[in-house]
Amino acid sequence: MPPVPATPFGRLAARWRRLPFFWQAQITGWTLFAFVDFANRDLAYQDLRISMIMTLVVCPVLLLLSCGLKAIYDRMLPEATLTLAVVGRILALSTLAATLVIVLVSTIRTIFSWSIPDWRPFEQISIPLIHYTFVLSGWSLCYFWVRAEVAKRSALLRASSATTEALRFEIQHLRLQLDPHFLFNALNGIGEEIAENPPAALTMLRDLTDYLRHSLAGIDTPIVPVEAEATSLRAYLRIQEARFGPRLATRITLDPAAAQRPIANFLLQPLVENAVKYGARDRLLEVGIDIRLAEGALRIEVTNTGSLEGTVRRRGRGIGLKNLRRRLAVHYPGRARFTLGEVPDPASAGVDPATGRVVATLVLEGEPCSAS
Repeated sequence: MPPVPATPFGRLAARWRRLPFFWQAQITGWTLFAFVDFANRDLAYQDLRISMIMTLVVCPVLLLLSCGLKAIYDRMLPEATLTLAVVGRILALSTLAATLVIVLVSTIRTIFSWSIPDWRPFEQISIPLIHYTFVLSGWSLCYFWVRAEVAKRSALLRASSATTEALRFEIQHLRLQLDPHFLFNALNGIGEEIAENPPAALTMLRDLTDYLRHSLAGIDTPIVPVEAEATSLRAYLRIQEARFGPRLATRITLDPAAAQRPIANFLLQPLVENAVKYGARDRLLEVGIDIRLAEGALRIEVTNTGSLEGTVRRRGRGIGLKNLRRRLAVHYPGRARFTLGEVPDPASAGVDPATGRVVATLVLEGEPCSAS
């Protein structure tokens, strides 16, 4: 279908929206003033025609004079606050501008022999002069106030932009805090398997590639589906299983309803790294990851065999949990709960009552902020 022709009102509205805010405010403000000025003139002159002509002449002049005052203020007082000296300059410039208006009005009245009934010649000059001085002074004070507010908001916006940029770099740094020992051990493990078991080495290399791809993708993709995060964790755990052999058993359970739920990229990695690093491997280290939806929130539990005693202090000093808490504050401000506790291990009942399971629980409400 051909485009519907714009109406004159529509074209006028479009032009109005394209005007800078200053001119929108100027036109609106002086138009409203014109109605008030016309009513006052009609009361003074008691002549509708004279009042209309004088208003149509004076109000555009006031608009132009206010623009001139703006240019002077921006040039002479670009950063000035409203001190007594500045107010004195404003009053002097407003009086000068009002004098120009009175000269114009007096010239028109002289040419057409118009006068204000019952007003003496001195009153016909002094009263309008005071009136327009107050009007232009009020406009000037309003302009200074608006300019100060705009400058304040601009400063806040610049500060916010700088904070956001710094935060973006910080989050990128946090996402890239890979454990160098893990990488060295993985590469060494691959090197050892190349000669003895090439298929196993190839599998480890692919897992390491998947893990690194997901990690580095966080630079451009800060938010990913839970399913992608789980895939990265599987690759990480397979590498660790190849490294530790039968001493490590892992399990990941992902609720299908939570698979497409957005999550901050690489958020769960520190929890899983801690579970592998600090879990008890005296007999068998078991690491479990359970991800599901519970009452509309994303609930993640990372468990490992072992005890908090002797390891909780090391966990608190490491970068892993500090990294996690910092990212939770950024991505889920006020909408995340993290707990770290210990429960008895049913598998060790009657065998080693001192052995338990460490449980890290993370509850995430809503969708994460990207912080990028």
